[in-house]
Amino acid sequence: MILYLHGFRSSPHSMKARLMGERMAALGLGAQYACPQLPASPRQAMELALSLVEGVPAGELAIVGSSLGGYYATWLAERLGCRAVLLNPAIVPRQDLQKHVGVTTQYHSDEPFEFKPEYIDELRALDVAQISRPERYFLIAATGDEVLDYRDMVAHYRGARQLVIEGSDHGISEFADYMNEVLAFCRVDLASAAGGPQ
Repeated sequence: MILYLHGFRSSPHSMKARLMGERMAALGLGAQYACPQLPASPRQAMELALSLVEGVPAGELAIVGSSLGGYYATWLAERLGCRAVLLNPAIVPRQDLQKHVGVTTQYHSDEPFEFKPEYIDELRALDVAQISRPERYFLIAATGDEVLDYRDMVAHYRGARQLVIEGSDHGISEFADYMNEVLAFCRVDLASAAGGPQ
């Protein structure tokens, strides 16, 4: 099973989330893919994520997280012992998100989105100072990320499998080019793809 966690103010309608879902469906594994709309509250987001993977053995679970979702994925992987793919992950989001406290909207809709002051403390509670088993992690970081510094990501996930993209952007616009590597790390059998690898 793959659990995809989107970033701050994002949604299951993000480009990467949709591409992953479409590819899993094409592989006949649509039922093994989950991408929930995460609540603004980090605590509630993690409660939701844990409820979605309850009973799934660690060896059969992989979490893919983008930006803030990568921060969440790291906490979950440490707690559950599963694999995780981090896509331009946030390392210390409580610092970056302090300025976003208040009401705004989601990127893919006009839905109001409130990030409350107490959510900063909820983020702090999810801090992972150092990953315990680097081999469980796959970092994809873009040097052209305009939101976060890829060097912080490379340092935080030292020892993990790392793919550093020269250029690109925070959203990793060419994510489709790396999909096979991501799915293979998540232990998806790509040979069963309809029409072969894309």
